[in-house]
Amino acid sequence: MLPADGGNPSDFFPSTGKPPAAPVVLCIMIARLLAFLLLIASAHGAEKRIAVFVGLCDNATQGIVKVGARIGDGDKPDDNLYWGCSDGLKSYFKASRRWKLEKREASTGDERILERLTFRHVSGDAVLVAEAWRGSKLKDCYLASEQAMLSGKHDLVAFIGHNVLMDTAIEAPGRKAAGKTDAIVLGCLSDRYFRARLENAGVRPVLLTTQLMYPGAFILHDALEPWLAGKDRKTLRTAAGAAYARNQKIKAGAATGVFSALEP
Repeated sequence: MLPADGGNPSDFFPSTGKPPAAPVVLCIMIARLLAFLLLIASAHGAEKRIAVFVGLCDNATQGIVKVGARIGDGDKPDDNLYWGCSDGLKSYFKASRRWKLEKREASTGDERILERLTFRHVSGDAVLVAEAWRGSKLKDCYLASEQAMLSGKHDLVAFIGHNVLMDTAIEAPGRKAAGKTDAIVLGCLSDRYFRARLENAGVRPVLLTTQLMYPGAFILHDALEPWLAGKDRKTLRTAAGAAYARNQKIKAGAATGVFSALEP
């Protein structure tokens, strides 16, 4: 390719002082065009990064309606209501046809985090890393999720568990998010407790709740499909409502009302 300013061709082809033959020039142009198209495709289909923080249900330390001793033991993720039970994140996503388990870490290097799982979406366009946090460390779990939201390293961050702000006050973030991050908070009345603090920090909530509710992983699972497709928040709310209606065996309208009507 000749210099844009019409400079001496010998500067580009010093061995002969002559430009290459037309077929060679054509091959170079085609190669550059293909490289450019690959670059565009790569940018367009950039892998989505999703982080999920699950505060295990814990009868002993959380202000919740008590559940069975086995599913309410915040030190045992395999049986926990929010992790190992059929509607828990681990079991529900492992059984899903939309997500494939790539990695399991039972030793996380942090005694508060009892297990870490990495899933990949069947499209290949998204990776989800989920952590099961010890129930007695619920506050730490939420703070870790909030720091992830502010870090700019994730496209979406979700927190699942008991609404920790109903039990204890936590100072609002003192800084703005480093990048554009969406957030999902699945716990009782999360719109009332979390919406303002997240929006003030530059985080965009895409799914919050308006009532006392059961934060089963099926909600996140079904809401992720329209989110990955680039749909608006109204569509995510509809998907979440439909999932909740099926699980709780209630009417779709009532189930949709469990989730906030966020502007598209």
